[in-house]
Amino acid sequence: MINTLRPINRIIASQRTTEGGGFTVRRPFPTNETDHLDPFLLLDEMGPVDYAPQKAIGAPSHPHRGFETVTYLMSGAMVHEDSIGTRAVIRPGGVQWMTAGSGVVHSELPTDDMLALGGRMHGFQLWVNLSADRKMIAPRYQGYDADELAQVKLANGGLIKIVAGTVHGARGPVETTSPMTYAHATLRFNDSIEWIPEALHTALVHVFDGSVQVNGRAVDSGQMVVFERSAGAIKIEANVAESDGAQLLLIGGAPLNEPVVRYGPFVMNTREQIVEAVNDYQAGRLVK
Repeated sequence: MINTLRPINRIIASQRTTEGGGFTVRRPFPTNETDHLDPFLLLDEMGPVDYAPQKAIGAPSHPHRGFETVTYLMSGAMVHEDSIGTRAVIRPGGVQWMTAGSGVVHSELPTDDMLALGGRMHGFQLWVNLSADRKMIAPRYQGYDADELAQVKLANGGLIKIVAGTVHGARGPVETTSPMTYAHATLRFNDSIEWIPEALHTALVHVFDGSVQVNGRAVDSGQMVVFERSAGAIKIEANVAESDGAQLLLIGGAPLNEPVVRYGPFVMNTREQIVEAVNDYQAGRLVK
């Protein structure tokens, strides 16, 4: 029984833009209205888009320093390659959690079969900032297939897939650098979720399919609910009868409360550190 609900700070709408090799994304942040939601720097929904044979695109080789990239796929297949020697395939329901740290160069491109045959691509990329004392840690890659994620079945046929953190008593497999939660929920009619984020953590509910009630407020696809940093629970209810149900992300994490200076694929604390990152990349020092 929930007694205290966490107050809603605001609801923000996603905007469409183009990223990577030219794919269109739906982005709640960063935008002109919302730069970042500490410790989260970016959230992009990639697709859904249906590619014809030989038309699938991805993100060619590019660098990162100072944060983590999280790619979660619901449809399609991508191959990840990076400068620390990782080569891994992400398939539907799988996740890759790459800690760029001191620097890494990587690519995310359609697999050979996805390129040859075409098909639907749909997923998310989340950027998670690293604290000043961890921005230069050694790069690390974590990859998990769909059947390795924690799952919770809901009463009316819905499902929560937990990548990191704990939701409804189930804990995701990813070892996060700072405390956080990342989960994907599919709700059927009359399903509900009760999520209690850590007190004072940033807490976000991003709806990307269908409509739900979040702490009593109607939220539609493409909208993200940003909560106050306080204690309290978050109640999500799917009480709109839709044949395809509703889907959303639960994202929570401890804020860093540090300066954020970003330049493209580099996120540091000072302009001088950004200049150093660019120089290191141009000199080939991000390739081990």
